[in-house]
Amino acid sequence: MDGIYIAYAIAIVVIVVVIRSFKQVPQQNAWVVERLGKYHGTLGPGLKVIIPFFDKVAYKHSLKEIPLDVPSQVCITRDNTQLQVDGILYFQVTDPMRASYGSSNYIMAVTQLAQTSLRSVIGKLELDKTFEERDIINAQVVQAIDEAALNWGVKVLRYEIKDLTPPKEILHAMQAQITAEREKRALIAASEGRRQEQINIATGEREAFIARSEGEKQAVINKAIGEAESIRAVAQATAEAIERVATAIRQPGGEQAVQLKVAEKAVDAYSQVASDATTTLIVPSNMTEVSALIGSAMKMVQASQKAG
Repeated sequence: MDGIYIAYAIAIVVIVVVIRSFKQVPQQNAWVVERLGKYHGTLGPGLKVIIPFFDKVAYKHSLKEIPLDVPSQVCITRDNTQLQVDGILYFQVTDPMRASYGSSNYIMAVTQLAQTSLRSVIGKLELDKTFEERDIINAQVVQAIDEAALNWGVKVLRYEIKDLTPPKEILHAMQAQITAEREKRALIAASEGRRQEQINIATGEREAFIARSEGEKQAVINKAIGEAESIRAVAQATAEAIERVATAIRQPGGEQAVQLKVAEKAVDAYSQVASDATTTLIVPSNMTEVSALIGSAMKMVQASQKAG
């Protein structure tokens, strides 16, 4: 019976040893193994073997990206304004051995360093710049933490400011400034609109005046062209009439017709003068003078014909 108990005991010890010899490390994890209290190695993902009672898993680290909420704190800007600032930090364990032995608590160390770095960065900026340059603040905080975190086996990936809250008095002053700025832009926009309206009216009046003057100018030109055409037509008609008269005179009996016409005109003229009661008519004593007058007229007609 004693032998059986001993065999059972040995079997149990073997089973315990086997169980403790195999370690299954999950994906994206790293386990730090110590042998007799001293760092021995780092186990990666998968089934690993260690020596029981001599080796032990001292630290287990996740290699995933870890978000860390940085507690809210009061920061003082360059122009002595207090700001309530909180943010979130993203980091990753890159060296499990350093993360195990470089700091007793690397999470607390990263958190404290993030707070102090943030206070330092904001202390170099004025209040307005802290709202405008969040990306710069985030980058400078990451740079400051990452240099120190290398000794802790941690890589700081990024830092994001979640909220910047100034005191109520400053917040009210900023809101009043924003309101005044908006009212100023509204007044400028209204004045620009009135200015543009006046410019448009002036431009319209100028264009209307130019159009009217162009119309008047064209009307004068058209009138002059019409008068010129009328004069040209009258002259053309007169020339044609004279030409026809000259042609008729050249025909047989033409000169006698002209003499008769001139005599008729002379008699009409004497009759019109005689019909006027206020006019004193002096009749030539020798009527041959009338025929002489007609003969002179005929000579002028003949001379014009020869000249033509």
